[in-house]
Amino acid sequence: MTYEPRVYRKTAESPDLVGFSVSAAETDLYIQAENRLVAEAREASRQARVQVEKQISRQPEFATSLNPLPARPNAPAVVASMVRAAAHAGTGPMAAVAGAIAEYVGERLLAHSRQVIVENGGDIFLATQVPRIVAVRAGKSSLSGHIGLVIAGGVKLGVCTSSGRVGHSLSAGRADAVVVVAEDTALADAVATAAANRVSGPQDCQSAVTWAAELGDIIGVVVICGETLAAWGEIELEPLGRGVSGLDATLHA
Repeated sequence: MTYEPRVYRKTAESPDLVGFSVSAAETDLYIQAENRLVAEAREASRQARVQVEKQISRQPEFATSLNPLPARPNAPAVVASMVRAAAHAGTGPMAAVAGAIAEYVGERLLAHSRQVIVENGGDIFLATQVPRIVAVRAGKSSLSGHIGLVIAGGVKLGVCTSSGRVGHSLSAGRADAVVVVAEDTALADAVATAAANRVSGPQDCQSAVTWAAELGDIIGVVVICGETLAAWGEIELEPLGRGVSGLDATLHA
């Protein structure tokens, strides 16, 4: 896998938080917190990756399966989270890896900071005391960068995206972006992947939204394909002007 520069991160900075990057093997995180917690974030990221890598060494299909795998007793936290999310969304466990790692790191940083945003390749764990805006990047769609997802204060949740056109995510669809909001970040990641697989063109946006809504345990979903947008749930969208900066986070498929 080649490295894709995270240029969108330049516009994703909260004025009340400190931003910094942490990398561990293929995991590349951009984190915002009340303090610069580089050492703590690096160790949490390392722990998360070790859990996944050990599982793959014991169970090679964990890395390749496109279908859910049976849960195993005493699985470590990240692996168990991925397996649960995959079973709910009908995907392979790796469809939830970015979200699971983001949440694992974020939860551990909450011991040091009341507010934390962890972005892992466009999949976000977010714990905030104040309202924030997450911009949605959607490839070549004219809607890309012009829609913001408003996140209320006093929440802890996952906001994840998948695409069939851009980014590193494996997808059988053609969506420019599918954004899913859920309390479980791994689940948001897996559902975003599964919903994106259901979009072969603009005509499928609404059916993908309906599928995700009926799945349960998610807060909201947004599907963008070309110039078509469909959405459902307890979410608020806000138009963003051209050249907008100072966003709290950016979703990038």
